[in-house]
Amino acid sequence: MNILAIGAHPDDIEFGCGGTLIKYAGKGARIELLVMTDGARGGNRRVRRTEQARAARILGARRVHWGLYRDTMLPSIRTLIDRMERTLRAVRPDFIFVNSPDDTHQDHRQVARAAVSATRWARNVLFYEGPTTVDFTPTVFIDIGDEIGRKIQALRTHKSQVMKTRIEGTAICEIAEASAHFRGVQGRIRWAEGFMPLRLFINIASQPLIEPSPARTARRGRRGRR
Repeated sequence: MNILAIGAHPDDIEFGCGGTLIKYAGKGARIELLVMTDGARGGNRRVRRTEQARAARILGARRVHWGLYRDTMLPSIRTLIDRMERTLRAVRPDFIFVNSPDDTHQDHRQVARAAVSATRWARNVLFYEGPTTVDFTPTVFIDIGDEIGRKIQALRTHKSQVMKTRIEGTAICEIAEASAHFRGVQGRIRWAEGFMPLRLFINIASQPLIEPSPARTARRGRRGRR
């Protein structure tokens, strides 16, 4: 399985779907990232690219693609669509994760808008949330109980940004933990990431929607031995 995660800025992906990417990478999926800006207006360009490369290794990503645009100065939607389509042709992803379009940051909104068009032929496209996302009501949840520690570790590699939350004394890692716990409660588990699907294709033939419980499996085994 090939997975492409798209983020407007370095650290967007780690916050929004880092745990999910780690989970998929552990199951053998090929993970690639497309980061549209270099984050130069929010810090040093070289530092932010280095931080993103370190975070990508924790996520299990094979490659980081860069849009190389300046944050808050993204080009036209048409240009962004062309850039995304080039990466989509190279990666051929089965799943695509991208910023939510309902967000107070203009870069997040613009990247999401471009992704809607660029991924028009893709089967599985899911929006993830960030600290500035609004009106986010996920209907898809992924259990990241085993991955929450590495998700936070990946966020911490963005050292230049950890405390730039505009919330006094609050690190981005704390916000990410609170979000993962809240989404977990919504999904009836301890830790989760939530997503709003633009499209989600479920192949019932290859994957059962409901896994049989251990007790049910044991009963079937006893009947078979009689």
